[in-house]
Amino acid sequence: MNWKYENGRIYWVDEKDELMAETTYVFRSKAEVNIDYTYVNPLLRGQGVAGKMMEVVAEYLRKNSLKTTATCSYANAWLKKNKDLYSDIISRDIDHEAVSCNIDRKHSSE
Repeated sequence: MNWKYENGRIYWVDEKDELMAETTYVFRSKAEVNIDYTYVNPLLRGQGVAGKMMEVVAEYLRKNSLKTTATCSYANAWLKKNKDLYSDIISRDIDHEAVSCNIDRKHSSE
C-alpha cells in the first residue's frame, strides 16, 4: 500500500487511480485534529485494511505531535480499542464525541 498524505487526508489509490482507502480529518486547534471520515473500497472490506489505515494515521499523528479525537464511528471505536498503544495521540475529549457514520461522502480520488 502506497499511502499518500495531503492536508486533512491520508489515502491510497491503486494503479488505476481508484480510491482504495481514505481517512480525513479536520484541525480543531494547532495541536488537535478530529478524524471525521474513513472509507475502504468494497473490494477490500473484511481484509483488515481499515485497521492498517488507522495504524498509518496514528503513526502520522504521533510523528507530527498531534492529538486526535474522532467523530467517525469506526475511528472512534478503533482508537478506544487501541488506547494502550496510542494513548499519546488520543485526546481527552474522545469519550465526549458525538459519533456518526458519514455515508453521503463521494468516493473518488478527485
